[in-house]
Amino acid sequence: MRIEWHKIKKFLKAGWRLIIFFVMIAFVVTCNFLLFLHGMQMDEAEVRAMAPITFWNIILLTLLFGIFDFTRRAWMVTRPVKRIREGMEKIVAGDFTVRIPYIKGENSDNEFDSIIKGLNDMTAELAGVETLRTDFISNVSHEIKTPLAVISNYATMLQSGVLKPEQQQEYAKAITEQTKRLSDLITNILKLNRLENQQIYPEKKTYNLSEQICECLLMHEYVWEKKQLEIETDIEEDVLIYQDAELLSLVWNNLFSNAIKFCKEEGRVTVEVKRLEDKVLVSVSDTGCGISQETGRHIFEKFYQGDTSHATQGNGLGLALVKRVIDIAEGNISVQSVLGEGTTFTVSLDAKT
Repeated sequence: MRIEWHKIKKFLKAGWRLIIFFVMIAFVVTCNFLLFLHGMQMDEAEVRAMAPITFWNIILLTLLFGIFDFTRRAWMVTRPVKRIREGMEKIVAGDFTVRIPYIKGENSDNEFDSIIKGLNDMTAELAGVETLRTDFISNVSHEIKTPLAVISNYATMLQSGVLKPEQQQEYAKAITEQTKRLSDLITNILKLNRLENQQIYPEKKTYNLSEQICECLLMHEYVWEKKQLEIETDIEEDVLIYQDAELLSLVWNNLFSNAIKFCKEEGRVTVEVKRLEDKVLVSVSDTGCGISQETGRHIFEKFYQGDTSHATQGNGLGLALVKRVIDIAEGNISVQSVLGEGTTFTVSLDAKT
């Protein structure tokens, strides 16, 4: 059994305070009894004279102890409680910037400081969530307005009746593309919301990951042929995993789509699937533009798009979906990139044993 020394230390500290308080009370009671017993050796007149003095001594000492206890409580209990209450009132009012000052220090053994640390940590998390929520709403509004504005403008032009047939076809095609982009955006928002609120529960089963990777890759054949990309694969056969196949298909499709999208014309996309002991590693590499260190720190955030030149081809939710699915699958995803040379995403999952 592991000895928790910090709990023992707190117990000894509390016990020492109790002993000091007991000794003080015992001293006061002993003094008064000595006065009383000393008075019993006197004659009746002397006893009558000493009795009021003894009584008022007890009253005075009781009053002093009462003042001492009131001051101690006001300083050690009321003051911290008031400080915590005032901080909580601000938090309830929606002020997540508030940080409650510590009584003795962040790392002290004081119980109130432990409560304050917990509240400050909670407030910091709430502030981060509130920032993400505000950014999310702002980004959603922006992402929805952009295709709607394009659709509205092109529709207005089509209604003018002055366009040539080829222009009408071009504008109609643009409207169709923007409508699809808007539909994809809403679909991804709903998927991400369900994933983040754990409304999608994995339906795990044992299946062949190698086959799934090949099937997902072939779904993008038209796009890679259009860009004349070279596709290299090193996929180990019959790699089995115990996961939700539908959820993981979101991961592979998003990674393949990104690799093809950011790869240069006549570039190369490499897909590898390997089993290493109790883990399965899936890596997707491209010879595209690469990402900077700053972009790498934010790449899994919702709506973040490091390369704005491809902004019209996505909505910044794909990698956020990927990260959430990998978290649900209790796996890990990492990214390595060299700016101007390419990027590699590596997914690690538990293998079927």
